[in-house]
Amino acid sequence: MLDLLLPVRCVGCAARGALLCDACLVVAPAVRTPVPGPEGLPVCWSAALYEGAAREAILHYKERGRTALAVPLAQALAFTIVTAMPRGAFVVVPVPSARRAVRARGHDPVGRLAALAVRQLATLGRAVTLRTDLRQHRRVADQAGLSAAQRVANLESSLRVAQAGRAPLNGRSGAPVVLVDDVVTTGATLAEAARAVRAAGAVVNVAVTIAATRRKNQDSLR
Repeated sequence: MLDLLLPVRCVGCAARGALLCDACLVVAPAVRTPVPGPEGLPVCWSAALYEGAAREAILHYKERGRTALAVPLAQALAFTIVTAMPRGAFVVVPVPSARRAVRARGHDPVGRLAALAVRQLATLGRAVTLRTDLRQHRRVADQAGLSAAQRVANLESSLRVAQAGRAPLNGRSGAPVVLVDDVVTTGATLAEAARAVRAAGAVVNVAVTIAATRRKNQDSLR
């Protein structure tokens, strides 16, 4: 409703015309794996650092109902996935949001981005499949304010792959899984997701996010 009633302004610079203008939509895919990271963490690619316009776009999309931002964010995600996986078939598996978070927000942010990105990749001729089999197995505490070690403990065995009556997660071809999330901080969530996917018999070596936070104890992310 706000987008219909008020002039559209960029969430990054407040310029009129688009929710995220070309000047602010700077996509720079790179490996930004948290160091140190939890055991089992895949190589983490991200489209940008979690700051500036990227941070504002994610916050407005996830927490403030600006779902139209899904389109440019999904484009950034798709481009980063292509950079991380330049050839071959693969399966995209989004990290699930807690059901209470989905109810509160009114949508599933990561699931929507993954679906849009897969659609874009398919139009480019990539052999990509979306699977939403990853599920929350139990409730976890809010991650905000927790240390890296506390996050790992909080998420331990919290995810699983729902396989009853379903085809294998990576299909008959054994295509690798690419995990997708919005932001990587300590890597605890992606490490737990990778554990669950591997427990289901699939291979996962890469995770892709929109953004990666800078670790407070280092100048940059690897």
